[in-house]
Amino acid sequence: MSVKTPAARSRAIELLLSPVNNKHLANLCGALDENLRQIETALDVSIARRGERFTLRGDVAQTTRASEALQQFYSQAREALSVDEIQLGLIEILNRPLRGVSSGAGVSPALMTRKSELHGRTPRQIEYLKHIQEHDITFGTGPAGTGKTYLAVASAVDAFERELVQRIVLTRPAVEAGERLGFLPGDLAQKVDPYLRPLYDALYDLMGFERVGKLFERGSIEIAPLAYMRGRTLNHAFIILDEAQNTTPEQMKMFLTRIGIGAKAVVTGDVTQIDLQRGQKSGLIEARLILKDVRGIAFTEFLKEDVVRHPLVARIVSAYEAHTAALEARDVKAAARRHGEKD
Repeated sequence: MSVKTPAARSRAIELLLSPVNNKHLANLCGALDENLRQIETALDVSIARRGERFTLRGDVAQTTRASEALQQFYSQAREALSVDEIQLGLIEILNRPLRGVSSGAGVSPALMTRKSELHGRTPRQIEYLKHIQEHDITFGTGPAGTGKTYLAVASAVDAFERELVQRIVLTRPAVEAGERLGFLPGDLAQKVDPYLRPLYDALYDLMGFERVGKLFERGSIEIAPLAYMRGRTLNHAFIILDEAQNTTPEQMKMFLTRIGIGAKAVVTGDVTQIDLQRGQKSGLIEARLILKDVRGIAFTEFLKEDVVRHPLVARIVSAYEAHTAALEARDVKAAARRHGEKD
């Protein structure tokens, strides 16, 4: 394989894949070049191909990454590459030289679930899994799609399978944007189920539908709204509080004081998606301030680079962040202008 850059500051890279193998090239590109479009979307580059020759145009850093991606996928293209393989591979490529995170994140801890290939795919995901294993309470915060909840559930399954805990308890506040439980049809269980569905889905994926059903019947797995935690002490349990940005400070304190002997807790949330009523404080934001120096508690702050969903999700998060920053800057200027007029 050879790479030619026309000029030092050029935005185009020419890539020749070798040894030439037409079947491997077809598997790399995918049906109707779908895999190439995935690479273009994820890395914000354009790719033109003539046989085994590729021309990549875009930002210098991104065309370099695109070249790396094409070479990596070509080496794996003995069989057809699925969209999942392309997207997950792109996530790992995007995070190899990640800034602000030590390159010594190390190897991801092995998790005992039915998905043997499950592991942390970014440095922060690896750090998160290590924090969960090494601390009794771990906070994982950041944008949607960074694996906060899924990896927490995977860690809970791992601890249960290794008999480090006797049961798994999953909870979240029953708060959603503009919704109230009373407006939903059915009895209480049917009202609550939609709020807890992401936790069910993760369990089914990691343990299988039948096994999860049996463990529910035995009481080894419990899923409940946060309000049901009051007055309980949870011993020898792995407890996950999901969507914690929607807890009040009182609810957060109540949850954290439920933890008993031999228990481990993980708290996850995204402070940019708070659905509490206007004026209500988020218990997650307050807890991060109050507990930041408490020994035995770990914090992992995920960024958009850690998103493990469709490559567009990270760019959507970036666009919203830029929009929010622009609005805040505008408000600051308006406030300064009003202050100057008063003077």
